Amino acid sequence: MKRFLLLSLVLGYYTGMQAQQTQKPPLHGKNWMAVTGKPLAATAGAMIFQQHGNAVDAACAMLAATCTMWDVLSWGGETQALIYNPKTGKVIAINALGVAPTGATPAFYKGKGYDFPPEYGPLAAVTPGTAGGLCYMLAEYGTLSLKQVLAPAMEMAAGYPIEAQTANSIERGKKYINEWPYSKAVFLTHPGEKREAPEAGEIFVQKDLLSTLTKMVAAEQEALRNHKSRKEAIMAAYDRFYKGDIAKEFVRGCQEQGGLITLEDLARWKPVEEEPLHINYKGIEVYKLQEWTQGPMLLQSLNILENFDLKSMGYNSTAYIHTLYQTMNLTFADRDFYYGDPAFNTNPAIKGLLSKEYGKARAKQINLAQNDANAGPGDPYPFIGKTNPYLHFLEERKQLADTSSGRQPGGFVPKHDATTMLQHGDAMSPEGDLNQLYAANTPDSAYMDRLWRGTTSVEAADKDGWVVSITPSGGWLPACIAGKTGIGMSQRAQSFVLDSAVCPFNVIAPGKRPRVTLTPSMALKDGKPFLAFGVQGGDTQDQNLLQFFLNVVEFGMTVQQATEAANINTNQLWLSLGGTTIKDREPRPGSILLNNNTSEKTRKALEQMGYHLTFGERTSGPINAIYMDRVHGSLWGGSSNHGEDYGIGW
Repeated sequence: MKRFLLLSLVLGYYTGMQAQQTQKPPLHGKNWMAVTGKPLAATAGAMIFQQHGNAVDAACAMLAATCTMWDVLSWGGETQALIYNPKTGKVIAINALGVAPTGATPAFYKGKGYDFPPEYGPLAAVTPGTAGGLCYMLAEYGTLSLKQVLAPAMEMAAGYPIEAQTANSIERGKKYINEWPYSKAVFLTHPGEKREAPEAGEIFVQKDLLSTLTKMVAAEQEALRNHKSRKEAIMAAYDRFYKGDIAKEFVRGCQEQGGLITLEDLARWKPVEEEPLHINYKGIEVYKLQEWTQGPMLLQSLNILENFDLKSMGYNSTAYIHTLYQTMNLTFADRDFYYGDPAFNTNPAIKGLLSKEYGKARAKQINLAQNDANAGPGDPYPFIGKTNPYLHFLEERKQLADTSSGRQPGGFVPKHDATTMLQHGDAMSPEGDLNQLYAANTPDSAYMDRLWRGTTSVEAADKDGWVVSITPSGGWLPACIAGKTGIGMSQRAQSFVLDSAVCPFNVIAPGKRPRVTLTPSMALKDGKPFLAFGVQGGDTQDQNLLQFFLNVVEFGMTVQQATEAANINTNQLWLSLGGTTIKDREPRPGSILLNNNTSEKTRKALEQMGYHLTFGERTSGPINAIYMDRVHGSLWGGSSNHGEDYGIGW
């Protein structure tokens, strides 16, 4: 019997990735697939598909549900989407990110003692984008009414059993929530008790939010009664949110609590449909949003990595880990300096950054034997026939490095054993062990919170060929609710910088969009949808999505295997979220997160190459993905085992 078991284990090991078991089963569907951050939200998508809605309708319903559930976002946040339109054969990019309000200038924030805009509260807010983005996507590419699509979210706002993750997030953030009267009234259902937040399973009611959504639907239905078209009716709801009584109450509540957003800011804002960026990786077209997100960092990385034989290196071998880490350091350095709202940039660098020639040049800069602690931004301008106008800022940037005790010119080098960073267990899990990490209240716990700060993702596809990938966020807990709207304001202004030497493209200005971490992904093969994928996790998003994509394309994993596979994370980057000083956000050269199962041989080799190792059981935020199986005419869904993300297919 023992010999039989041993033989079975050996044979199981050598059958390859396709036979590898996963903790969660892969999802299969012929007609549709809906995957997102919460089981109830995935159910909302399924409900819409069962009403014969398309993937856009279902994605909008899931987006509305996740916002209502405060799945690390709310209705006052921002929405970023890629949509494949089978009627045109093109990928569409939706930019529904809010903008900095009137009065939001570097001088304003510096006058209050900030090096970056604050993490929480009204002064962290940009204008809300999700409501407008949802209305726009639904009007232009959906088939159902706003009333139908919002029905699941409205039922939840009337009262749903809150899950432990959100309930415990409220409890952790009650120090902030108690400072904001409208938030306190909604979230702290047991005021004055030891636990003021709802209990898991408690019916959580949001009367003000339900009233807001009801007003939007009422505007749509009135427009339909007045013989307006479906699109016009949905946009009537949009107008009520951004120009009507909802807008007035939002602005009143924002300004009462010290915020800057004005009625004119809301009325001027609108979602933008734009051309996505894309590159070809070994015959696969990979699409990302423009450089107001970090998405092009993944495209740049693929341009560099195609100059190496990754498959021969082996999945998560020392050589593979080192090559990935060095590549991401280069592309993050470019992200941190060259990315920002293209509408405010008269001298963009993105064409140079995404050129194959620039990728080859950056690949040649990689030291194959040692970590480069001083990897910095490249110069993409010669690759588009121009001279770099920002070289003087690069020189100034070098002076920002903190040279105090425990640091070197390249950045942070831990004095302690780096493995203590994750000694409290599964830091990627949004529940349980992560609470322990936060409770540790160490400098590293604060840093990792900022690095991984989450959101959610929404993936949907249908048999007619519509495919949607959304990474919405903003207005997360602890959220400052604007008046009696039930809407938590975004905190995305913290992703701006106040100094051109940090990033000349991303300095805050009224009407400008911050450079965000949010990054939906889509890939086409032979002109047809191949993959839709997204993940939560702040600055780690494109790190994890890059490795997910390579897991599928280079190592032949199924989408479920690829979502669960062990990743690495680099901390050699400028943080995009959290902290109010340069010291809080500056890079940590050589700091790397590895999975606990990393071999001793690989650990020693990486240490000799200049890395500072940290470990975790889970090394990725929850990845959600859909694979279009052209051979069998079916859909595969993947949803990682790292959180509460969930999918349903049919």
